[in-house]
Amino acid sequence: MQGNLREIDIRSILQLIEIGQRTGQLLIESYSFHHQGKVSEEEEQKSWLIFFHNGQIIYCQEGNNNLSRIDDYLRQYRGELSLDEQQIDLLGAENASEYGYIWMLLEKNIINPEKARVLIYRLVCETLFDLLSLHRGSFIFQQDTALAPQLTSWEIAPLMAKITQQLQEWKQLYPYIQSPEQLPILAQTVHLHSSLPTTTVNKLKQWADGQTSLRQLSRYLDRDILTLAKTIYPYIQQGWLKLTYPETIKSQAQVSNKQKMKILCIDKSQTTGEAVESILRTKGYEAISLSNPLEALSLIFQLQPNLILCEMAMPELNGYEMCAMLRQSQAFRYIPMIMMASKDKFIDQVRAKMFGATDLLIKPFNDAELLMLINKYLNI
Repeated sequence: MQGNLREIDIRSILQLIEIGQRTGQLLIESYSFHHQGKVSEEEEQKSWLIFFHNGQIIYCQEGNNNLSRIDDYLRQYRGELSLDEQQIDLLGAENASEYGYIWMLLEKNIINPEKARVLIYRLVCETLFDLLSLHRGSFIFQQDTALAPQLTSWEIAPLMAKITQQLQEWKQLYPYIQSPEQLPILAQTVHLHSSLPTTTVNKLKQWADGQTSLRQLSRYLDRDILTLAKTIYPYIQQGWLKLTYPETIKSQAQVSNKQKMKILCIDKSQTTGEAVESILRTKGYEAISLSNPLEALSLIFQLQPNLILCEMAMPELNGYEMCAMLRQSQAFRYIPMIMMASKDKFIDQVRAKMFGATDLLIKPFNDAELLMLINKYLNI
């Protein structure tokens, strides 16, 4: 089983593996794209491995041989975690170097089996949090013998339900918190001292140094990323804490923003079109709204938008028909096309996918919901 994440999402892939009670490993690779759809040579490819036994998850690994995730979670054991070069080489030759590392720590009695199970659970949840938000890339599932020795396993459905709920709550923190890779920095220490206990302020000073990401901080504190984000959210709203990106991510974002993205909104309601224009233009997008689908179809090749918002129910030409027609053109085969609907019906989601839509946006929507979806598919 292999394919593209534009054709089938991570949830569906995991469900198929669970239903089929498959044993083996799933490799997922993601790429960074320019808005034309070309792979960026400046950014590295990311990869993940998920190991299964009879349709249950045994382990999830990010990247190939990076052991920093485990070191972050086991920060208090840092003095005992040192490995010699021979041990590191042996781990590097394994397909699941992190998993081998955990078993090595078990054998050395640095951690006990219960600590190892909790650690694996944290790493599995962290990986799924990233993967269930992924919409670009490729995958391949290879049937194989189970990863051994096996310490524990988890059913897929409950895990996906938990992570999906976390992602829904995570979206509510936008635009104040946008990525686990953001770095917290103290901004208003005077207000902090007058409003918070000294111990809390000292902890914030220790971690909010502009060098530690939210993801790293959640590992240090042994908390999931959502719990951490919700804890600091009020401080960010007040302006006491600020979040920034690492310089590499920031510079890439600045380069991509130099080319202004053009977004076309097709909706029979002029009110909706005007609202979309207002929201997007304040964020630097070039937004164009049209209320007549036939007029939009005649202008769309001239406008060459980077993303299209299209209402499902329109006279003369509905959103499904327009999406299907545009997908026949090489120019619009791969650009994001988001359907807008008044009700969140499962059948609408299925039909939208069948006709080539990238995603579904339910009306009425607020600024954050619209911008989150736009940013996600324009890779900003």
